Amino acid sequence: MRTPAYEWISRLARLLLRLFFRRVEVTGLEHIPAEGGGIVVSWHPNGMIDPALIFETFPRHVVFGARHGLFKWPVLGHLMRAVGTQPIYRRQDTAKMDPDARRDANQRSLDALSDRIVEGSFSALFPEGVSHDAPHLQELKTGVARFYYRARQRLREGDPLPVIVPVGLHYDQKDLFRSNVLVAYHPPLALPPELDVTPPEDEPDEARRERYRQLTAEVERVLREVVHATESWDAHYLMHRARKLVRAERASRAQVTLEAPSMEERTRAFSRIWRGYYARLETHPEEVEALKARVTEYDADLRALELEDHEIDRPPALLRFGLATLLVLQAIFVYLFLPPILLVGVIVNAPAGLLLWLVNRWAAKTQKDEASIQVFTGVVVLPLTWIGAGVLAGWAHTNLHAMYPAIPDTFILAGVMVSLLAFAGGAVALRYLRLARETARAVRVRLTRERRRLTIARLRVDRSEIHDALVSLGVGLDLPGEIDADGRVVSRLPPPP
Repeated sequence: MRTPAYEWISRLARLLLRLFFRRVEVTGLEHIPAEGGGIVVSWHPNGMIDPALIFETFPRHVVFGARHGLFKWPVLGHLMRAVGTQPIYRRQDTAKMDPDARRDANQRSLDALSDRIVEGSFSALFPEGVSHDAPHLQELKTGVARFYYRARQRLREGDPLPVIVPVGLHYDQKDLFRSNVLVAYHPPLALPPELDVTPPEDEPDEARRERYRQLTAEVERVLREVVHATESWDAHYLMHRARKLVRAERASRAQVTLEAPSMEERTRAFSRIWRGYYARLETHPEEVEALKARVTEYDADLRALELEDHEIDRPPALLRFGLATLLVLQAIFVYLFLPPILLVGVIVNAPAGLLLWLVNRWAAKTQKDEASIQVFTGVVVLPLTWIGAGVLAGWAHTNLHAMYPAIPDTFILAGVMVSLLAFAGGAVALRYLRLARETARAVRVRLTRERRRLTIARLRVDRSEIHDALVSLGVGLDLPGEIDADGRVVSRLPPPP
């Protein structure tokens, strides 16, 4: 049941996520059953941000199990208790704890979470057991299977069976402030008959462990499809290059202007490339390797020119007076107007930044905890810093007015302005380097197009040929999504096979 405390914390999580991310997209809510409880399973690429996204976007009551050390964190521990989070005592975190006591504590937590499912709630689990930066799943623990069958054992007569709902968390640039994220809920797992059972509590240990292994393997198979796992980041980036290449070429042939794709469209298109790649790697390995080499060379040329796929279709923008004027104004704004605001932001926010660094050093058990700590601590520390700067500025202005009466007596205005500048300067500081690089790149792009027309003409030919080769390899495959007249990938993400 969603208590008032749960609703309040859900709204707080929504506010924090909307501040941290530019856009949070959610798909697949129609797959969530209206009745009964279950388990939401996901991979774990981004620390405490992952459960916060599920907590805020899931339409029904959801409870979590979390490692017991997180309950010691100020503020976060209180919030976790308020929403019914249960402590999990992991072996690596409880080396000094008696093994029997740890097992008993975990069994109590497991039973408490199972009872919430029986009552109709959902629980979110990350079966990898650790957050990571790999483009593929880590080894899955059997916790989901243990939890699922324990919930079935505690069902009452007439209760609906629990379900397992996989969710894909797709980050644009997960380490970047104000990036985008897609939360994609998929249909519940359709279990084979041998796993769709309620085992007796006195089941032999070996039979129970074998069932745990089989269900864990099934969850791993589906999650691999859901998150589009790749063997390496190189392969991951090449698939994104192929996705952008195909989109740009289709738009060029249709003579339409591309707009920035949503995260859902990006993920659909990536899913087509991903499934096609692994399907044809089994049937046409030599053709796939040859095409990979061509995409790699094409990607290297684009990177050398610092261009994107769609940019090779545009005429040299410096020949257009209006766009050149806008570019000059942009450069003046970025290199002359923003630096003073940036300086104020750095001076005011530096102590808060130092404090966040010290808290990270003290509280973060792993590097993956740092982003989570920054979000939950920064939401308290930074506003207090901006308010304090405003109060200090107002006090200083009052003293200056007493010394020099000619200065207007506007201490409130002075305090508010300094607070706003501190906030704006902090925001600018987070994005300035990227903005400055993008502005410099915009100038280089326009000059590059004029200077290297022959190279760009060759890239257009390469893009067209690679596009046709990709389409040819995909013939006969049942790929997700459909292509509309403008070259966009439409329709929702498909369920995993």
